[in-house]
Amino acid sequence: MNPTTTPRRATAAVFALALAGCATSQPSATTTPTVAAPVTAVASVPGRSIALADIDRSVSPCDDFFQFSGGNWLKNNPVPGYASSWGPRNLLGDRTQATLKRILEEAAANTTAAKGSNAQKVGDFYASGMDSVGLEKAGLKYLQPELARIAAIKDLKTLQTELARQQTLGTGAFFRAGVGPDRKQSTVYAVNFSQGGLGMPDRDYYLKDDARSKAVRTAYITYLTNTFKLMGDAEATAGKKAATVVRLETRLAQASKDRVALRDPYASYNKMTVAEANAQFPNINLPGMLAQNGLGTAKEVIIGQPAFFKEVSTMLKQEPLADVKTYMTWQLVSSVPSALPKAYSDEAFRFAQVQSGAKQQPVRWKRMQSATDATLGEAFGQLYVDKAFSPAAKQKALDMVANIKASMADHIQTNTWMSDATKQEALKKLNALRVKIGYPDKWKDYSALNISRESYLKNVLAARQWNYQQNVKKFGGPIDRNEWGMTPPTINAYYNPPMNEIVFPAGYLQPPFFDPEADDAVNYGAIGGVMGHEMTHGFDDQGRQYDSEGNLRDWWTKEDGEQFTQRAAVVGRQYDAFSPLDSVHVNGKLTMGENLADFAGLTIVHAALEKQLQKQYGNGPRPIIDGFTPEQRFFLSWAQLRRTNIRPEALRQQILTDPHSPGQYRTIGPLMNMPQFYQAFGCQQGQKMVRPDAERAVIW
Repeated sequence: MNPTTTPRRATAAVFALALAGCATSQPSATTTPTVAAPVTAVASVPGRSIALADIDRSVSPCDDFFQFSGGNWLKNNPVPGYASSWGPRNLLGDRTQATLKRILEEAAANTTAAKGSNAQKVGDFYASGMDSVGLEKAGLKYLQPELARIAAIKDLKTLQTELARQQTLGTGAFFRAGVGPDRKQSTVYAVNFSQGGLGMPDRDYYLKDDARSKAVRTAYITYLTNTFKLMGDAEATAGKKAATVVRLETRLAQASKDRVALRDPYASYNKMTVAEANAQFPNINLPGMLAQNGLGTAKEVIIGQPAFFKEVSTMLKQEPLADVKTYMTWQLVSSVPSALPKAYSDEAFRFAQVQSGAKQQPVRWKRMQSATDATLGEAFGQLYVDKAFSPAAKQKALDMVANIKASMADHIQTNTWMSDATKQEALKKLNALRVKIGYPDKWKDYSALNISRESYLKNVLAARQWNYQQNVKKFGGPIDRNEWGMTPPTINAYYNPPMNEIVFPAGYLQPPFFDPEADDAVNYGAIGGVMGHEMTHGFDDQGRQYDSEGNLRDWWTKEDGEQFTQRAAVVGRQYDAFSPLDSVHVNGKLTMGENLADFAGLTIVHAALEKQLQKQYGNGPRPIIDGFTPEQRFFLSWAQLRRTNIRPEALRQQILTDPHSPGQYRTIGPLMNMPQFYQAFGCQQGQKMVRPDAERAVIW
């Protein structure tokens, strides 16, 4: 049907469904239909950012909105050989990488840059990483000093010294340690220790005997064996060393908490004096490690998982020294495969293939671009934002956040199940929320980091040690609230509970996620959905446990806390029921925080859009763009940016390890709980996207 022939008083839902060629089922005599608010229809005009060709009009939006919104795209965009999944973020990533590649190649070609300048460091780091001939020629030459240190371990004391050094090198041996805000006193920094030390991506791969776990474990043993052979060991010796590593890592896995248990911030907060920690874990020698690594003034530490550290302490004394040295050698070598000859990174990729299903390794320049971003991201990030992010775009993004924040305040104030006392604390937290858009106000100073073209491996290790020193230098000083946890080109965003801040790098703030030229409905459904998501992370099952100053403190009344938990549990059960593969279900507890942020975020952003539309059009006609009302474009924009094709191997891995639900459930999960969606598309009870009232989650 041509939009210009639609009756003047047609409802928005009937209008769009006629366009889409979808018929809604007629309500039965016992069904109360959802009635869409009447809107005066106007002639449809072309729009931006909604891809009409991607819509699968053979499917009703009220039965499967994931398929309706992007079914044709899913059919026409298989996963490339070098990827494990594919979606709009990947397409934007490719475009961003092309921009970054030009910046990096210009820097690498500039051999006259002033020594010590950011341009020199960025150019030399990238050039050294792209020097494949040099990597092959060097072999293990630049790793030998570190390998020799491990080989020289002769007793518990020298083992403890080397374990402290491994922390500065970021190898991941045994555990992780670092400086961050004290979660119960967020105005000061604390020294934190947390479990680690595993070479496979999850403890379950060591402990379970299902077919998937066995396949990953077998591939890991092959990876270990082949790497030790590359280092010069005979087949039999390499096999024994591989078995040793797996045996020690299995002990660590048995002592590790699973990912769901790790989501409890109180259980991971165990503050004790250094003396108390040393008494509990004597063989780690925490006082010596802290002193060696520049933290000798620390009087207290926060131990994430005390039972794990007790096991580490036991292992350091109980396990044969030769076995511990084998394990530490592996942790070192496997942390730098791309900085070694190609055979090493090939082995690492073959193991990764079993987990991801990717057919080929990304080309080297893409890996080196990513490594440069991770190491010197703010150095060339300054060049990136000059090219890709205008002041006008930043201001529009800030305006959107302000509108969404106001909507969140409205939802808190009108909440029907929350007491006034809890509401006041919630509003206090919302008002204290810091917003960072685009790039840091103060850029990192890399002057103390030495980078040259001599060796990529030397650069990698030097950067890790520099980064570690930057981290420990913060201890004892004021909290740095200007620091960013992501680089400007990053296509992502985050909420930081101890800082009570939301952060949106410039990389995310570009089409299709953010288009300053697009209509509000598209931007609110796209980047607005992300903004609402990050903002409401402050009020999800984890974030709600931190107060306005970022302290881990229970500011909820007992009754309100119980109400929230009961309402969140409804969402958990909904996602537990989602099954993308036979016998594989989403873990509603692992994904709880992200699911709540999707649902709550989209709810408050929809309300923010309605307020914006009311301000623009009052009660007059609202624009029909591409044949869809603003409300329909809002939901289409949300859904089209979550289109994802993913390999079965990667999907299984995601469900085991990722706190985010698969793309199709991030699309439909929130919408199935939203009457606003039913109204926009004229959905009726009995259709698959419509939950009965008794089963619908209601939080904000």
